[in-house]
Amino acid sequence: MEDFINKWYKNHSLLYKVLLFLSTTFLIVYLFPKSGKFKYDFDKGKPWQSENLYAPFDFAIKKSFDEIQKEEQDIKAVSPIYFDINTNVKSEVFKLYNEKFDDIFLDTIPQKRMLKDVGKSAIDNLYRFGVLDENYKYPDDKSIILVEDQKQVADINYGQLTKIDEFRTIIEDALVYNDLLKYEPAFISLFFDIISPNISLNSSLTENALQEELNSISTVRGSIEKETLIISKGEIVEGNKYDILKSLESEYESQVWNSSNYNLVVFAYALLVALALLMLLLFLRKYRIEVFLDNTKVTFIFFNILLMILLTTLIINYNSKQVYVIPLCILPLVLKAFFDARLGLFAHVLTVLLLGFIVPNSYEYMFLQIIAGIVTILTVSELYKRANLFISVGQITLIYIIAYFAFFVIHEGNITSLKLETFGLFILCGLATLFVQPLIYIYEKLFGLVSDVSLLELSDTNTKLLKELSNKAPGTFHHSLNVANLAEASANEIGANAMLVRVGALYHDIGKMKAPTYFTENQATGINPHDELSSRESAKIIIDHVIDGIEIAKKNNLPDRVIDFIRTHHGTSMVYYFYMKEKELDATISDTDFRYPGPKPYSKETAILMMCDSVEAASKSLKDPSSTKIDKFVESIISKQMDDGQFLNANITFKEIQLIKKVLKNKLANIFHLRIEYPE
Repeated sequence: MEDFINKWYKNHSLLYKVLLFLSTTFLIVYLFPKSGKFKYDFDKGKPWQSENLYAPFDFAIKKSFDEIQKEEQDIKAVSPIYFDINTNVKSEVFKLYNEKFDDIFLDTIPQKRMLKDVGKSAIDNLYRFGVLDENYKYPDDKSIILVEDQKQVADINYGQLTKIDEFRTIIEDALVYNDLLKYEPAFISLFFDIISPNISLNSSLTENALQEELNSISTVRGSIEKETLIISKGEIVEGNKYDILKSLESEYESQVWNSSNYNLVVFAYALLVALALLMLLLFLRKYRIEVFLDNTKVTFIFFNILLMILLTTLIINYNSKQVYVIPLCILPLVLKAFFDARLGLFAHVLTVLLLGFIVPNSYEYMFLQIIAGIVTILTVSELYKRANLFISVGQITLIYIIAYFAFFVIHEGNITSLKLETFGLFILCGLATLFVQPLIYIYEKLFGLVSDVSLLELSDTNTKLLKELSNKAPGTFHHSLNVANLAEASANEIGANAMLVRVGALYHDIGKMKAPTYFTENQATGINPHDELSSRESAKIIIDHVIDGIEIAKKNNLPDRVIDFIRTHHGTSMVYYFYMKEKELDATISDTDFRYPGPKPYSKETAILMMCDSVEAASKSLKDPSSTKIDKFVESIISKQMDDGQFLNANITFKEIQLIKKVLKNKLANIFHLRIEYPE
């Protein structure tokens, strides 16, 4: 049991990666649709590129969205409107008319009887079909049905009904016709008191009737039997052929799967997703071993891929036409900021390939996103400079628009139906990409990573820690500045991370603050405290500045990538002066107590710092420097480090070391203000 626990603990990092791999695969497959996918790609107006296609099963030809919409509009145009009518209102109005007429018009009026008959005739005319309670915005020829007590009593046109604001005109016309206009004010006032609407809209009955007719619309128009030839190779995809192919594609994607087919589809998706993620892990293991060995970094990469897939899936479920609003280029931007361009592009391409399963027009989508990802990697440099990000986002947006325009022309053959709102989606995508700056800051806090933006902040010599170093150990601070300049120039020469190595150089000797006077660059008075110590004690103080530096760095929350420079800048080299001094007293001593604990440099940047640190420190002992002396001096120091095996773990080549030597020689010559030595 103990052996099993030890074995498990020994391989816990690998087990974590396996669990991360399986869980990410599961989550991605869970987000994916579980239906079948049509295996043929086709475009309207283009030749059919595959072999002759025969119907694999019986299926119906589905009507297009435009066809169904037109049928709905036609039904809405002819669908009748239902109104409730109350026939009792007319008799009540007559009763009120008879009562009030005699009160208003006295018997002395000579034309009273005629006037009363005109009023009765007007009421008959008003209520011939009915008086509306309000004006409804229907055309006069719109068919309506009058209903009383749930029974249909009439079928007329809307224009035959009397609007509530029309009865005044009808009465005035009647008075004018009978030459009774002088009684208009009192007569109109009487009608205002007695006229009451008797027709109102029955909205529920109208809606139910309309919905019933809409539900009766068939979504299909004909069917295709199994083994029927659908389209031949080279035939143009258009008209009815296009509709049949879209119907077949829809049948594949919307087919209801039984239990065995469902499980099979899920298993197939899992295989493809697992294969893509496995390629990413193999890439990390072969080309980015330092990232592969760091579980936090692997988790970070998988998390970002999963996040992009999640956002895209949510947008597709909401409205697939807005899929281009997702700022997918954030992925290579983030990975480039924390790692490098090659890893960022590799992860981006794999993510786009995975999204090809779920997005519409997958080829077009993948082409656009991969091109945009390449442009992102090529254009975005020095992300900590805000102007660079804005310029790069503008270029990315432009590439999106150009590529989409080209695809649209290829598909449609014209630009008349080009939808400008799609370009708006690309602009929104570009604006959303600007969110990468705060996102990088959030990731730094969540995952403990460091980007060039943070490195720029750390490179400021006014930071609390560097100001403390300049106060307590001014010689060491000056030495660190010189090393930083040498290291930055060397990194630029071989294409390493210049910002990272500069920051590492600035902080690599902060451990000397604990005992600054024990290091020669800080001994301004000429008194050497090592004279009162044994060689072992002196060596321990010198070696401990690495351990002390790591403690100070962690206490001040410096990133691990910067602490790596403190840990490795001496590798496992020896404190040679005190070792030889002790060996004069005891020839049998071991060099173990006189070696730095390491580890050796394991990146180009940490190897550069070791070379620059040793050369800069030793250059102070050069007397009467000349170009020849400097050449031999640099060659001697770096060759000694190489012979000691200090660069065996660093992925740095002999060619790159030679370039670094050249930079160091030129820089030292400038520092010592040497002139070119011309032959006599």
